[in-house]
Amino acid sequence: MNNAKMTGSTPGSSAAEQIMATEHQLPVTRTARFYTLGGDGSGQLTNEVTNIWFVLHGYGQLARYFIRKFDVIADEHTLVVAPEALSRFYLDADFNRMGASWLTREARDQEVADYVAYLDALYARIMQDRDPARVKVTLLGFSQGGATACRWVNYGTIRCDRLILWAGYFANGLTDVLPAEKAEKLPVIYVYGRQDEYIEQMPDPEAYINRLKEDMPHLQIDAFEGKHVVDRDVLKRYK
Repeated sequence: MNNAKMTGSTPGSSAAEQIMATEHQLPVTRTARFYTLGGDGSGQLTNEVTNIWFVLHGYGQLARYFIRKFDVIADEHTLVVAPEALSRFYLDADFNRMGASWLTREARDQEVADYVAYLDALYARIMQDRDPARVKVTLLGFSQGGATACRWVNYGTIRCDRLILWAGYFANGLTDVLPAEKAEKLPVIYVYGRQDEYIEQMPDPEAYINRLKEDMPHLQIDAFEGKHVVDRDVLKRYK
C-alpha cells in the first residue's frame, strides 16, 4: 500500500510539512500613551473645561505630533485628548522615523476589540467624575483614524455630541464601520481637501463622496482647498 495514502500526505512531502499550527489567543496588559492639550495650560482637565475633543491620528503618525494641529482650538475651556495607536513601527530604512497604526488586515477583529477596550478605558478616565450634561464631546478621526472613530462609536462606550471624519477612506462604505441606526441622531461631518492625493487616486472621487452621502443621508460634507492634512483654518470652523 502507498504510504502517501496512509498518512494523507502527497508523494514527496515531508512529515513536517503536514503539521498544522494551531492559533491561540492570550489577552495581555499593555501600556498605551496619550497626549492632552488645553485645559489649565498643562493639559489638565479643570472645572472650566466645557469641551473635550478626542482626536485619532492617521496611519503612520504619532500622537505627540498630531495633537499640535489642534493648538488653534485648545484653551482653558477646551481640552484635546490624542490617544496613540498600540502598534508602532519604523517608517524608514534608517530606523529614524516612527509611526503607529490602529490595525492591519492581520487579526483584524482582535485588533478592533483591543483598541476599542483601550479607548473606552481612556474615555472613562477622562470623563471620571464629570457630568456629561455639562461637557460637549467631539470625536475626530483623521484618515485611518476615521474608521477607528466609527468603530469606537459602534462598539464602545463613548458618548459624543458630534463625529468629524477627516479625509477617511471607507472601502466598503461608511455603514460598514458605523451602522446608520447608530449614527441617525449623531451629527456626522466628513471633511476633506479637494486636492487630497489619496482621494484623487480613486477611480471616481465624486462617486466615492456620493456613496458616503447615500450611506448616511444626514452626513454633512465640508470640502476645502488643500491636501491630505488637518488644516488649522478649517479646524477653527468647529471650535
